[in-house]
Amino acid sequence: MRKLAKWTLVSLLLVSLTIAGWSGYWAMSQSLHSKKPLIIYIPKTVDPTIEFWVVLQQGVMTAAKEFGADIKIMGTQTELDVDGQIRMLEEAVASKPDAIMLAASDYIKLVPAAKKVVESGIPLIMVDSDVQGDLSRSFIATDNYEAGRTSAGLLKEHVEPDEKIAIVSYIQGTGTSLDREKGVRDELEASGYHNILTTIFSEGQVQKSYELTRDLLLKQPDVRGIVALNEPSTVGAGKAILNLGLQTKVSLIGFDNSNSEIRLIDRDVIQATVIQRPFNMGYLAVKTAVSVTKGQKVDKMLDTGSKVITKYNMYTNENQKLLFPFEDELPSK
Repeated sequence: MRKLAKWTLVSLLLVSLTIAGWSGYWAMSQSLHSKKPLIIYIPKTVDPTIEFWVVLQQGVMTAAKEFGADIKIMGTQTELDVDGQIRMLEEAVASKPDAIMLAASDYIKLVPAAKKVVESGIPLIMVDSDVQGDLSRSFIATDNYEAGRTSAGLLKEHVEPDEKIAIVSYIQGTGTSLDREKGVRDELEASGYHNILTTIFSEGQVQKSYELTRDLLLKQPDVRGIVALNEPSTVGAGKAILNLGLQTKVSLIGFDNSNSEIRLIDRDVIQATVIQRPFNMGYLAVKTAVSVTKGQKVDKMLDTGSKVITKYNMYTNENQKLLFPFEDELPSK
């Protein structure tokens, strides 16, 4: 009997140890599985005065809460600081996050640093602006070439083919600016508009856009149309037109949206603006990054779309939501 009791006790201990072992393994497995992925997000700039990037970040943080991700934001003060963004990307690789989301400040110069991300085995998600080469797991952005063509199509409603046209872009060499300008020029030239001036670059600054546009209009008073390719460029060009009292002579088609642009539309300085969906862009970028960290298949390209806003449609409920996005807005896609 004592022998039987002894073996019974040993068996119970073995069973207990086995259960404890499996319980510990399961707990560790669950802990690893439930660990929030760390995603580093590097926008072109963290300048709080550019509403596009502010709204995109709202989408990022909303998705982070919903999909359970830790977000670390690293960004330069201006979109011009390409070298600074390269350094930040290299620092991000060294910290070994679960994924990196990047809005590239330069289509070419960021390529070597982006390759380092891929070679390190860290999933790279491109947001808004891509780099040359097929490096990212997914690219979430507006179709900027088509948006550029749309802008040119809007300008054709106000300017004759033989009249002079100017293009005010932002950062030279950025993927989005290259695509938008190409779309504008292709659409205009295909329709017989060949009097297009050399593009001027605002460096993403309202004041510089204002000064360059004002100088251009004073030197070439026969300019009749302007396409501006981002928010600061549009606002600066609009202020120059208003300052010179040319709102009845020069038609302006803008890009993106802000309170300043809305006021300029209301005052008939801007005839139309092509707006993006930056909230959706940020939201879908995080959703995609989290999916990649889980080994799930994702779309190679997500077009978040664009929409034309004019004085005549900006007060509809749908467009008011796009013009004044809030954090509780969720993407329709």
